[in-house]
Amino acid sequence: MHAIGLFRPFLTDPALRLAALLMMLYGAFSASVTPYVSTLAVNAFGLGDSGFALVLVAASLVSVASAVGLGILADQRSNRRLVAMVAVSAMLLGVLAVPATGAASAFVLAHALALPLSTVIFGHIFAFARLAASAHPPDARNAILATLRALFALPFIVVLPLWSLAFSHGTGLMTIYPVAAVLAAFMLALTYARWPREGTTRWQDPRSGLSFAGSLRELAVPRVLARVALLGTVNGAITLYIVLIALVMSETPGRGPADVALYVGFVAGLEVPFMMASPLIARHLPRNTLILIGTVLYMVHLVAMPMLVATPYLWLLPLPAAAGGALVMTLPIAYLQDLLGARPGAGVSLLAVQRLAGDIFAAAAFALGTWIAGYAFVAVLGAGLAIAGITTLWLLDRN
Repeated sequence: MHAIGLFRPFLTDPALRLAALLMMLYGAFSASVTPYVSTLAVNAFGLGDSGFALVLVAASLVSVASAVGLGILADQRSNRRLVAMVAVSAMLLGVLAVPATGAASAFVLAHALALPLSTVIFGHIFAFARLAASAHPPDARNAILATLRALFALPFIVVLPLWSLAFSHGTGLMTIYPVAAVLAAFMLALTYARWPREGTTRWQDPRSGLSFAGSLRELAVPRVLARVALLGTVNGAITLYIVLIALVMSETPGRGPADVALYVGFVAGLEVPFMMASPLIARHLPRNTLILIGTVLYMVHLVAMPMLVATPYLWLLPLPAAAGGALVMTLPIAYLQDLLGARPGAGVSLLAVQRLAGDIFAAAAFALGTWIAGYAFVAVLGAGLAIAGITTLWLLDRN
């Protein structure tokens, strides 16, 4: 499928167009906030490495509890608009609270409570798009989801170079919060005005008919949880990359926030064409094999980054990072949703459980690695866990 064909459903279908707009705004929001959270926590708000690890764990627990609870609620009532409104409202409140007080307590509440709750929107945009894609030919649906994930990465190409330019001219890191608040406000307005109300969609979205306990039992099937946890090791490595990039750059002479923005921007920018190509590649290799290949490529980048940060060779690493990242950030979404295909909200819950597992792995690797040897050892620990986890998943699915 050529590039124009990949984008055509988003241009002609109002529901997919809304999903695309929300995803790009959320991408711009994430590009503005995520790369700098670790250095703000450790250096600006004085939480230290151990304090930041605790924030990561708390954020993971809130994120998964919110996603599971709201995902089940969405399946029970088919009211996905309400879930989206709650998530985006929490996002706006979180980024307004930090600059309003400038206190470490506000930072902790924002990044351990409000913003983790808001991450529900990512999975629910995919659930919404998956339902909308059911009105399109079956062979186009995987391409729609892969393209939507690429649209999340697309704003990084523009936003991060702009932040790099701003930081190089003396803009303070705290400026990210008011800018993120504007993006969140746009998302809230768009969700309120355009997200279809219950019963007005072109596709069927029946209520699950399950109680809350019954829905939890559906998620707790061992074969499902095992695969989610194994995929979580890869998600943990991705989290470690975001955590480490700012910290490694900040302690390297000659590097700083502008380099962080450029590096993350290069990775995200290169991810886009690889993500667009992933549906074509998936026709020739099994999905679990592609996830394994993507994991190995991504781990090469993760391990090499702290080793090469002071050298010009650092700027070669975005290529394996993007090639691997495109596979491990797109294919697991469809993989997890297929595990509970009849429950879009439950599929969102699995994404959250995967993130929880990943964040726990990341927090453990970060705490243990910094205690033993430092940031380079953290990267090695994370990469080892990810390769072991995804190899086990590949063996399980092969059999």
